[in-house]
Amino acid sequence: MKKRFLKYFIMCTAVIFFMSSAGLASSYDIPVWSSQNNKLNENVAYDDNAPISENKVNNTEKVNSNNTSVSNEINNVSENMLNTDSINVNAEAMSGEILDTSEAVTNNPLNLTCGGAILIEQNTGKVIYDYNMHEQLRPASVTKVMTILLIMEALDSGRISLTDKVPCSENASNMGGSQIWLDTTEELTVDEMLKAICLQSANDCSVAMAEYLEGSQEAFVEKMNQRAKELGMNDTTFKNCHGIDEDGHITSAYDIAIMSRELLKNHPQITDYTTIYMDSLRGGKSELVNTNKLVRNYEGCTGLKTGSTSVALFNLSASATRNGLSLIAVIMKGETSTIRFAEARQLLDYGFNNYQYKELGKENDVVGNANIEKGLESSVEAVLSNDAGVVIKKSNDMNITQNVEIFNNISAPVIKAQKIGELTFTLDGNEIARVDLVANADVPKYSFFTMTKRVFEDWFTLLRI
Repeated sequence: MKKRFLKYFIMCTAVIFFMSSAGLASSYDIPVWSSQNNKLNENVAYDDNAPISENKVNNTEKVNSNNTSVSNEINNVSENMLNTDSINVNAEAMSGEILDTSEAVTNNPLNLTCGGAILIEQNTGKVIYDYNMHEQLRPASVTKVMTILLIMEALDSGRISLTDKVPCSENASNMGGSQIWLDTTEELTVDEMLKAICLQSANDCSVAMAEYLEGSQEAFVEKMNQRAKELGMNDTTFKNCHGIDEDGHITSAYDIAIMSRELLKNHPQITDYTTIYMDSLRGGKSELVNTNKLVRNYEGCTGLKTGSTSVALFNLSASATRNGLSLIAVIMKGETSTIRFAEARQLLDYGFNNYQYKELGKENDVVGNANIEKGLESSVEAVLSNDAGVVIKKSNDMNITQNVEIFNNISAPVIKAQKIGELTFTLDGNEIARVDLVANADVPKYSFFTMTKRVFEDWFTLLRI
């Protein structure tokens, strides 16, 4: 045992000496090879604090950490799936993205009669059906989708909680329209306010929440317009938080789809409210009935919001999920309430009857390993940064190819979640989805200190054997 320990001690001491020498050498200027002109670039100094190299492999080469070709096929996904038959995931979905309309149906095969409509897939943000989707119209109480979104964001950030008591101002109590008759002497919790807004479309509760969050409805409306701009809602100008007709208070089916998707995708707990059909407040004294009748009679309905005035006519943002496929249908300026719900059903049926969602990968799935230079570890796992999937027509059944690209010359230190490659999904040479590959762990850079620490850790491990 002593001989074994002595041998290991000598070996480790030699390693420390070698690594310390390497560490000293790194402090000097060393010529760096330039790939641009295939010669030594003597004007570039090696720097321990230089940015991590992310020299990507040639796009025509699909490689893993050993620079060998990787090309896996995912079977039984779709057949004869051409550009017009597939809808890809933006795996880096961000709140400010604009919906992809490249493959939308635009000839109105459903013969919709409303003023404007749209059907999108919730996860991907792809537009499936477009009928006058950018027509600027009055949203009525569908405005409250943005009001609810800001409330949910305030909850998630910790600014407010569901149990907070919200007072009612004179201004809120006098709103009129759809309401629960708030009184200035009472307070409701944020939870109760949300329930009243989502089910009863309560204008008084919307104003009370606006004042609670920003001090006044005017300040809250500024936040609404700011958020709309961030989301890319270029057809929208909000004048109030409730939707009562006001000159210049306009939006489009497209913009309603954007904010509806943002609410449902990033705050799924909102469906705890929007899927309720009947409830009550004030100890059962105030009955609430959801204005969205699809909640009761459409399979998989998850929401979302109705709206109507004599000028705006009948509007609806309707959402539903079946078999992993989540859709959002928006109807604006339907002539009657019956037409509003019927045409929303038509859109949702069209989506569910013709499309399906295929999952390609889950966040943190391991797809390979990346070689790390000058690190305490020689490699690190490359994992998916986001979920990836594709929406395809049900009639298709063909293979999708995935190509792994992991960067060459990655030098430590590497930080967990740092981008180290990309995973691309293609069909017949056409890219249908792309997702970043990120490091699954930190990889510190070796130094005299870190190597010494590692050696002593190994010594103690050996002594325990």
